[in-house]
Amino acid sequence: MTVPVLLVRGDREYLVEPGEEKGTDLGVLEVPEAVEPGETLETHLGDEFRVRRLRGPDLFHHFERTGAPMVPRDVGLVIGETGVAQGDRVLDAGTGTGVLAALLARAGASVVTYERDPEFADVARKNMRLGGVAEDVDVRTGDLTEELDRLEPSSFDVVTLDTGDAPDVVEAVPELLVEGGFLAVYSPFVESTREVVEAARAAELSDVRTRETIQREMQFDDRGSRPSTAPVGHTGYLVLARNE
Repeated sequence: MTVPVLLVRGDREYLVEPGEEKGTDLGVLEVPEAVEPGETLETHLGDEFRVRRLRGPDLFHHFERTGAPMVPRDVGLVIGETGVAQGDRVLDAGTGTGVLAALLARAGASVVTYERDPEFADVARKNMRLGGVAEDVDVRTGDLTEELDRLEPSSFDVVTLDTGDAPDVVEAVPELLVEGGFLAVYSPFVESTREVVEAARAAELSDVRTRETIQREMQFDDRGSRPSTAPVGHTGYLVLARNE
């Protein structure tokens, strides 16, 4: 599988696959098949770009978007709290742009992810190819709630959900997860988060807990140091539980 690279010059960044031609406002770049991170490439007008190896957080900025993707800090919480690692099997619903599914795969997991909107699913498949994880992420078009009976019991180590009907899926999670497996449900709203918590308790999952995903940027200048007032610190809520 061809692994894309980033071409960087100042604040310009372009995600391209080796062997491609990339047109920019500074000229056309011919990207060799054997390009390596750290190399310098010149456009036909003589402007230089540095080649940078693609890292997970870069996907958030360069994937084609079909909505607001999960931000890297929230993905980090999911991975950190569930311990997703090499060889794990993850069931995901609410693919959207596919940032979470791609980063789970880059952490070593094989991912089956469901997206209801066929056009969104097509974009997600394209993004998986750009992220170099197309072989590790199976993007399926459909509603997971209608596919639950077709999934093999105890076949997933982690279930991640970012959908409005997450409580309906949570009911089936004990059957889908291996013993000791984790559930992680993301929601931007308190009301749906409460419904997920109630569903997880009704399903007799253990260690049910909720994290508000909030983070503040710091600002340092000549006047002093303080939290920045510009970015939004709150993004949503993450419900975690375990199958024991």
